[in-house]
Amino acid sequence: DGVTEVLAHRTDSLRDMFVEIPCSEDYDSHKRFEGCTPRKCGRGVTDAVITREEAERIRRIAERGLSLGGSDGGASILDLHSGALSLGKHFVNLYRYFGDKIQDIFTEEDFALYRDVRQRIQHRIAQVFGISSSAMFLTKPTFFSRMNSTGAKTTHDEYWHPHVDKVTYGSFDYTSLLYLSDYSEDFGGGRFVFLDADSNKTVEPRAGRVSFFTSGSENLHRVEKVQWGTRFAITISFTCDPEHGIGDPVL
Repeated sequence: DGVTEVLAHRTDSLRDMFVEIPCSEDYDSHKRFEGCTPRKCGRGVTDAVITREEAERIRRIAERGLSLGGSDGGASILDLHSGALSLGKHFVNLYRYFGDKIQDIFTEEDFALYRDVRQRIQHRIAQVFGISSSAMFLTKPTFFSRMNSTGAKTTHDEYWHPHVDKVTYGSFDYTSLLYLSDYSEDFGGGRFVFLDADSNKTVEPRAGRVSFFTSGSENLHRVEKVQWGTRFAITISFTCDPEHGIGDPVL
């Protein structure tokens, strides 16, 4: 894997850590939006935007939703926007599949917390990259992930391949991850790795930690396979293109 440098240890409490890196050319093949499309690129980590207590509350939303389904393999997904939920080797639409029972699983407070957290992360990203928060739009897919050491059953379970978000999802301009469990306490493996030409840079998950980065090839990344325990996170992504924007999920 080459040399690995830890950008953020689980035991660190980081107010603001940011590393600027040159932008890739990925943004040139898409329409540019002045005041939003990245001209300054890089990656940051903060433990000062979401509290551990809030992260625990959000993890409980994920646990309740995923208790209705779950993949046969190691990676399960819950998307509150589209309703996509892993079930066995497939996905179902949570809202259609469970109908009115959803009201017994999620509350208005859950969705309000989700919205509040999303807004705070959006503001922090805008601040760091020197853009206007109102020029950014939530985009899909935005989802909870639960990963464990179960072997992969379908390609959806193979979460560990290196990828570039802007290439995988054209709409992404800024990607963020909010971690909902602790590396080395709740799970082993499962660190987030930026794959740079000279070395790998690793972020160790910690409940409440937000890792965020511009979505182009300057931030090629992967997640290590989870060796034991369960890793919870939520991916929240933003676009500069209003046509690819989505609203917050509603109950």
